[in-house]
Amino acid sequence: MKRTKKMMLVAMLSTVCCTHVAAQGLNIGDSKNMIRIDGIIPVTNINMTQGPKLLSDNSVEFTVRAPEAQKVQVDIGGTKYDMTKGDGGIWTVKTKPQVPGFHYYSLIIDGVSVADPASQSFYGCSRWSSAIEIPEEGMDDFEVQDVKHGEVRTVHYYSNVEKAWRPLMIYTPAGYDEGNKDYPVVYIQHGGGEDHRGWMEQGRTAQIMDNLIAKGKAVPMIVVSANSNVHSRNGGFGGGYSWQGMQTFRSELIENVIPFVEKNYRVKKERKSRAMCGLSMGGGQSFYIGLRSPEVFANVGVFSTGMFGGIRGASNFDLEKEVPGMLSNTKAFNKQLDVFFVSCGEQDPRIEYTRNIVKKMRDGGVKVKFNSYPGDHEWQVWRKSLHEFAQYLFR
Repeated sequence: MKRTKKMMLVAMLSTVCCTHVAAQGLNIGDSKNMIRIDGIIPVTNINMTQGPKLLSDNSVEFTVRAPEAQKVQVDIGGTKYDMTKGDGGIWTVKTKPQVPGFHYYSLIIDGVSVADPASQSFYGCSRWSSAIEIPEEGMDDFEVQDVKHGEVRTVHYYSNVEKAWRPLMIYTPAGYDEGNKDYPVVYIQHGGGEDHRGWMEQGRTAQIMDNLIAKGKAVPMIVVSANSNVHSRNGGFGGGYSWQGMQTFRSELIENVIPFVEKNYRVKKERKSRAMCGLSMGGGQSFYIGLRSPEVFANVGVFSTGMFGGIRGASNFDLEKEVPGMLSNTKAFNKQLDVFFVSCGEQDPRIEYTRNIVKKMRDGGVKVKFNSYPGDHEWQVWRKSLHEFAQYLFR
């Protein structure tokens, strides 16, 4: 029965496509990344005539051809929409208006959730998913602009923790290959269910850095994105919101990743020229590893972490216990850091816990920058977090 259902799904997906959209109102003009054709055709679509279409009110129109399917839905951001079957097996639906940002979505065909073959897929939420971008006015720094561009490289280093070759994605700023200067480095960490690709693809790190550097708002810097899904030496994956749980990845980062980068790239090797930041799980890693390794990092950014509260299992976070000296020897703690930055989305369940912990830090004399942005636990918030954090660094 399962085999039959799987074969039927493969047959249906082989015919999945979107109908032709009318060419009225075609306007390529001022938008560098989108083609307007009775709405907006995202660049993540495979071509102009397939995939979702963004309408003027930020709702999304999905059209799927699946003539043998009995039920088709679209799941976008956790909300499921039933599609209506029309002539020729064409299923359609229009969603409610979506908030600006990057939204994962999946097709659900007869109960099986799959990525849309008419749209680009991204690794997130522990699987390959389709996604659509809802543009936000005033966020041009997240788009490709007419400025000098850096380069994102995928390289491999040997891990003595996993005893295997592992990938890194590294952003180098414009002019890196032509010059001989050394650069400061940001080690940036992804969230749970993601990997080293997240910040460079969904997070638009290169676009953000290119535009900030071109405007003189950020100093030229290298950004390194590692895969923190590292197997523990004792079996399983190293992790967990505790100092002990961070030890496997701490070893990977400090004993393997940083030495590889400093051997193969022109980087400044003192602590003041290193930063660590990350989102969600990566924010927890940055908090523990960054703040408890002052001999390595002088700059730390913590974005949307759940360890302060707002997620299951997080409660009564003790700052002094988790980072000894933060409250008992605050003067020394502050002296170790050039930048300490915390952020969270305003609709994220973590926001009130984050605000409360920042207040405790400030009441105790800790010098910490904080900002919140409209949005839930999602990429638009994290892009804005990097955008702000980068402007504080290495001044």
